[in-house]
Amino acid sequence: MPAHLDPRLLRAFVTVAEELHFTRAALRLHLAQQALSRDVRRLERELGAELFVRTTRQVTLTPDGERLLPYARRVLRAQDDLLAAFGQARPLLVDLNSPGLVTPRRVLHRARELAPGHELMARYESGLTWAAGELLAGRLDASFGRFAGLDPALRSGLDHQPVRYEPMAVVLPEDHRLAGAAEVPLAELAGETVYAGAGNTRTPEWTALARLLFEGRGIELAPPAPLAVGEEEFQRIMARTRHPILAVVGFPALPSTVLRPLVDPVPLSPVSLVWRRGLAHPALGALRGAAARLAAEEGWLRRPSGGWIPAADHVLMASHD
Repeated sequence: MPAHLDPRLLRAFVTVAEELHFTRAALRLHLAQQALSRDVRRLERELGAELFVRTTRQVTLTPDGERLLPYARRVLRAQDDLLAAFGQARPLLVDLNSPGLVTPRRVLHRARELAPGHELMARYESGLTWAAGELLAGRLDASFGRFAGLDPALRSGLDHQPVRYEPMAVVLPEDHRLAGAAEVPLAELAGETVYAGAGNTRTPEWTALARLLFEGRGIELAPPAPLAVGEEEFQRIMARTRHPILAVVGFPALPSTVLRPLVDPVPLSPVSLVWRRGLAHPALGALRGAAARLAAEEGWLRRPSGGWIPAADHVLMASHD
């Protein structure tokens, strides 16, 4: 018997025992499946016992695996208690950008399911550039957005995990000439002035993405509008200007408007989960695992044929494939 066991190996074992599926367990731990299998085999070697019966159809616990499971859970609970005693179990503060955005909210909800013993609290900082400063200052723990749109000086202190290529859309007044179309080809926006957050110091990464998309297509970027705080104020300002709004397909509904996906090509907003480099928090793994699992289940990281994305974003997203 070994003199001691690495808690990481026990966590790998417990996760597989709970999922009874190596692929799902690897997604939950944000590990490659091969790495997870190696950890489980190493634990089996160190204990001198087979813990799982693996077939092409299913994974089940052996009697030794059943015997180990309650002990392993107690060890991991003790480790979590130790971290809590030294301030590591404070709530994980997760910025969802804006209320109603689908992708960050779904990741947070799934993470809460994966880590019911930890508190993950939502915050709303509107944009990744602003949130990045809060991450580096330790006032936030994680956020979502376009990582390539951050200044390199900010990126150097952060880590990211690609989550989704989110199709982009346009919000139109319900009486707009294009409101009756099921989809809006980008060419149909030529001559339009489209709002994309110009002047908002919290979201320059989004405005920069819009400039790249509009370039050479005859689409004008709307000038800065008064910074609106809160959904009601945003709706009031947009109703007054009546500019179409660049958005994503999961953008929350606004009164007297319609949301239409953009096509020909389908522009993609690259969404990453972003956190402070070196952050140690027991719930961060659940958040990353939730993002990885949803991306796999929903095909969020499969780019549609002909989808548009800036080259810099493609490089940063693909570097994690």
